[in-house]
Amino acid sequence: MPRRDPPAGGGGGGRAGDAGVPGWRIVLVASTAGQRGEPFHADYAATKGAAIALTKSLAGELAPRIAVNCVAPGWVDTEMCQQPFSRDAGNGKREIERTIPLGRVATPEEIAGPIVFLCSDLARHITGEVLNVNGGTVLCG
Repeated sequence: MPRRDPPAGGGGGGRAGDAGVPGWRIVLVASTAGQRGEPFHADYAATKGAAIALTKSLAGELAPRIAVNCVAPGWVDTEMCQQPFSRDAGNGKREIERTIPLGRVATPEEIAGPIVFLCSDLARHITGEVLNVNGGTVLCG
């Protein structure tokens, strides 16, 4: 595929650096489910796995002008997780936390921080990576 310059005016992605200088960033959000599968949630795992594959494909297509990376959270304390957290008379969250090596569920801010990092100049030599932010739940790299 031919390489294309990013659109003028910053449409679509975060941009770091001066105009005309490489430094655009795309960060997708996947999930640990996209790396290991998720019984009874195949649709969710498949779409998150597709986001990971898209990250790796676009990283090669868009380099060197745009870096494309992905963050893969595990359990995060959000509305999406309230049902599993509340199962077993409210003990669901504690049971889940026992499976996480760091012993707790992430906060939304703990997912946002790595995304900000990947959009920063500190990550200017990183592309095509999946950054696991899951307290050690999925130890892969």
